[in-house]
Amino acid sequence: MSETTAPAEDKLYKSQYIGSGTFIISKPKRNKTKMRQTRLKNPRGGSRK
Repeated sequence: MSETTAPAEDKLYKSQYIGSGTFIISKPKRNKTKMRQTRLKNPRGGSRK
């Protein structure tokens, strides 16, 4: 049986304390299809003349 804990860890927010108030914060990647839909439904302003 293969272990499936590694992919699950990538999808979670993580913070790693380095020292003196410094943290490395990693967060999950955004879904490409969701990003495309939000861009289609909410076009950015300022591009019109």
